[in-house]
Amino acid sequence: MKENELNRMKELVSLLNSASRAYYAQDREIMSNFEYDRLYDELTQLEEITGVTMADSPTASVGYEAVEELPKVRHEQPMLSLSKTKSREELRDWLNGREAIMSWKLDGLTVVLHYEGGKLVKAVTRGNGEIGEVVTNNARVFRNIPLSVPFQGELVVRGEAIISYSEFERINSQIEDVEAKYKNPRNLCSGSVRQLNNEVTAARNVNFYAYSLIKAEDADFANSRKAQFDFLSKMGFEVVEHRLVNPDTIMDAIAYFEKKIQTYDVPSDGLVLLYEDIAYGRSLGRTAKFPRDSIAFKWADELRETVLTDMEWSASRTGLINPVAIFEPVELEGTTVSRASVHNISIVRGLKLGIGDHITVYKANMIIPQIAENLTGSDSLKIPETCPVCGLPTEIRQVNDVQSLYCNNPACDAKKIKSFTLFVSRDAMNVEGLSESTLEKFLAAGFLHEFADVFRLSRYEREIADMEGFGAKSCSNLMQSIENARKTTLPRLIYGLGIENIGVANAKVLCRHFRFSLDALRGADMEELSNIDGIGEVIAAGIYEYFRDADRMAQLDHLLSEVDIVRETVDESAQTLAGMSFVITGSLEHYSNRNELKDEIEGKGGRVTGSVTAKTTCLINNDVTSQSSKNKKAKELGVRIISEEEFIAAYLS
Repeated sequence: MKENELNRMKELVSLLNSASRAYYAQDREIMSNFEYDRLYDELTQLEEITGVTMADSPTASVGYEAVEELPKVRHEQPMLSLSKTKSREELRDWLNGREAIMSWKLDGLTVVLHYEGGKLVKAVTRGNGEIGEVVTNNARVFRNIPLSVPFQGELVVRGEAIISYSEFERINSQIEDVEAKYKNPRNLCSGSVRQLNNEVTAARNVNFYAYSLIKAEDADFANSRKAQFDFLSKMGFEVVEHRLVNPDTIMDAIAYFEKKIQTYDVPSDGLVLLYEDIAYGRSLGRTAKFPRDSIAFKWADELRETVLTDMEWSASRTGLINPVAIFEPVELEGTTVSRASVHNISIVRGLKLGIGDHITVYKANMIIPQIAENLTGSDSLKIPETCPVCGLPTEIRQVNDVQSLYCNNPACDAKKIKSFTLFVSRDAMNVEGLSESTLEKFLAAGFLHEFADVFRLSRYEREIADMEGFGAKSCSNLMQSIENARKTTLPRLIYGLGIENIGVANAKVLCRHFRFSLDALRGADMEELSNIDGIGEVIAAGIYEYFRDADRMAQLDHLLSEVDIVRETVDESAQTLAGMSFVITGSLEHYSNRNELKDEIEGKGGRVTGSVTAKTTCLINNDVTSQSSKNKKAKELGVRIISEEEFIAAYLS
């Protein structure tokens, strides 16, 4: 074996694992699907040539590692990946003269549903294929999931949770900040299904499409996969669209799906073929990673060669400057495209881009324009040394494995515009009539310098009425909208401040934790902030630094003098857990989920944090003998570990 082949394999394993970890576990993208597939195929070929497979090779492992915040369970049957092909002829040959079910390969998050006695009792994500995350409470708010079914035996169904393209676009349209917009429906769905608060899941219209019957106790399907699909439909499941095919009809079926995907609202990255004969499929067994009864077909990307003519650099309120490639227009999948996001500096450099380079472009999943390859590779593109908006110096920062470009000027107009846009948005102060373009006019006119100035715009009522696009009526409506917005809640205000990494959900978490006391939040130290469930050290540092900035605090005080914060009342007589701190881990029996128990503890004045510290009153874990990291930490610090029942008896009775 050549040493350079082994070194290349190690390099590919590292690159692919980093990309997979970012995409599946962290909901971000550091390389395109096209590039991932190309590198994966190169690694597979090298493994075949050398006969060596690394222990951590993506060809020998599946899925992402389950995150700490959700309970974990082991699947009864391992969830394997599928071998894949882009060749239609190879797909037909794979049939071996037999019938098979052809269906969409949906691009969302795989979820397994468990029913007992006709009731949904558990929902688990794919996880790493062996161990998944329990998301039962979130699955209950999927838009189309049956919570009860006629079948009374044990029933296990596998399917895909998805968010449609139209829903994805609706959600993104409500996010003014370019940086905060979701990259694709798959990432949005993954984050939605794996929420700790299912209110977020419910608001995002997640749908579930069943595609595999894993278990139906004592049911007979006459050895037919088609019969299983029909059974699932009768049980109330929305089943993935499918067709029964044979070697004579498979090409027509592929053509049907290929035409439909151009307007299909459900994200899909290919097709799946599954033998109709259940016994025959099972008799084929499996490899270490793939079952032999099914195969995936990925669309051969339609590539077009074009010329890179420009690179736009778009600044956001946090200072992140996003690169967007501009190229000579080409026809792709039936539409004309001339722009593609390049996401960050790492991808720009990986593609070795330069103005005038010949590049190939495609649509990821036949929808989202991407650069596939740079045929020239001039690597001559100059990264802006100054911000395109304010003209002051930029900086390249590396976070984890990704390099991105930032503007360091705190007074950059782009930051101001985006910050004010967020501040007046619907989930923040909800000031109707203040679009980004209107705010830009007001900033240019000198009407706005800090957030409090939004509520002082009546000083310029005459000037605003005389502005192009306004008039007396529009101006009057705006002034009334501003007055209506004065009465608000603390979570809305905290979100509107634009603290880094604090979205709507985290704003609510912070306010609940500090019992809706802004003074308590402003005075919190790093340790307390870091221990809030769902916050962590990185987010905590941003919060802490924000409230230690003298200029920001002066402006916050100005804002507070202009608004009326409606504060939730707390029954002091019921605060029996005041001053106590708890950590909850593992699955629960008396509560439907950890949030329910957390709400009860917080309602009685206690705190629930995500990690065990010396200040923790006790760790609540029904598996008191487990060797989990939280149990080990509690034992090291002498923190008591108690079961759910012991907690109820000791603290709630």
